[in-house]
Amino acid sequence: MKLKNSTLFIITGLMHSSLALLPIAFGKQFNAFAQSAFFKVSDGLSEFPLLNGHMNYENFAAFWFFYYGLLLIPLGLLVRLLEQSNISLSIHFTVSYILIVLIGVYMIPFSGMTFIMLPHALFMLIQSLKQQYK
Repeated sequence: MKLKNSTLFIITGLMHSSLALLPIAFGKQFNAFAQSAFFKVSDGLSEFPLLNGHMNYENFAAFWFFYYGLLLIPLGLLVRLLEQSNISLSIHFTVSYILIVLIGVYMIPFSGMTFIMLPHALFMLIQSLKQQYK
């Protein structure tokens, strides 16, 4: 069985979002979010440092960790549609993806960006280059 890019996106998205809910990760924050029926996960602009607010960085990280995982799932489904239609991923998409991943690696070097997404992005780049020069 050949592992496809779409499957890697979907699995990474599911794991990212699921991990966010565990007590060892952001379970405490999600319990607090549940108290407001997930309607209010921050105090909005009143937390904005430019307006003399104080951001709750744990809530911010918990939300984005979970939300980013959710964003990877439809991206994976879109890539799956292309793969099933035998349409190769554009080199522009692949280069954009690798640039986003490299920014993430630079900003948070000891993370899943480095250990999971960077190898995946490089694999996609190699695939795209092979496809382009066939």
